[in-house]
Amino acid sequence: MKAVNGGVSPQAAAAAVGKPEKKMSLGRRFIKQWDFQLMIWPAMLFILVFSYGPMWGVLLAFKEYNIFAPFSESPWVGTLQFRMFFESPEFWDIMRNTFCIALLKLAIGFPAPIILALLLNEVGGWFKRVVQTVTYIPHFMSWVVISGMAFSMLSVDQGTVNDVLLFFHLIDEPINWLSKPDYFWGILVSLNVWKEIGFGSIVYLAAIVGIDPAMYEAASIDGASRFKQIFLITIPSIMPIMIIFLILGIGNTLNAGYEDILVLTKNMNNGIVMPVANVIDTYVYQMGVLNQRYSYATAAGVFKSVLSVTLLLVANGFARRFGKTSLW
Repeated sequence: MKAVNGGVSPQAAAAAVGKPEKKMSLGRRFIKQWDFQLMIWPAMLFILVFSYGPMWGVLLAFKEYNIFAPFSESPWVGTLQFRMFFESPEFWDIMRNTFCIALLKLAIGFPAPIILALLLNEVGGWFKRVVQTVTYIPHFMSWVVISGMAFSMLSVDQGTVNDVLLFFHLIDEPINWLSKPDYFWGILVSLNVWKEIGFGSIVYLAAIVGIDPAMYEAASIDGASRFKQIFLITIPSIMPIMIIFLILGIGNTLNAGYEDILVLTKNMNNGIVMPVANVIDTYVYQMGVLNQRYSYATAAGVFKSVLSVTLLLVANGFARRFGKTSLW
């Protein structure tokens, strides 16, 4: 038997490696992983029934739907509903409000939980637990409750905000926060950040806990301060999580808000603030539910969905091209 590759014959190498394992069929793998499948399939069925099942409804955007007639008898109108939406007088105001509110939420709401997580990571004991609890509780509150609290705090008569500003002589007379369109975006974004900052910080704190402590010990021996360790170790280590959340945030840019805007405008002077508060989601609600223009509202919703998917693809493409982390 002739030896090759340093005295090891092909027959001996094949015997050492052994025969390749036969590929398991899909059915056998399914049966072998029955416990995992039992956990996965309920979620898959939920998505199929409640997310993909209703997608046939996008056909409404290409029809002139009549609620009193069968769906199949509604006449096809092609892209008429989309053209009507693009040519409507409210289109550019709605797009401006949607993008501005969403970008403000992203610009302020994205770094806020990261900063909070970095600060909480530097403290410990009861203070850290108290801050985590206080910042996490608003996530479970309904927007109805939050809007009621905002209405009480910002009211002209005995509102906490006006009382504090008057006490420190920062204003001469109470400000009617709820009737000035200039304040609406700031109020909306501030309430959103306050509501979600605690939930987001928990995700980043979990990522920070997974960082190897030896890296901090080595940096401390080299003379790096805690401030330098944050920028040289902590932030680079959680950067993949940050990029994933940023991609998802860009993909949700057009989801500027619905429930929060709806309940806030009900408590505020609706007629005055609505020109700066009306976004695509609230516009779809007005046209579809209140005005019963179902096809028109569906066209506006489909337009928003297509644009959101496009933004998600672009953001993921940039992340994959210039970094190592992406959704796919």
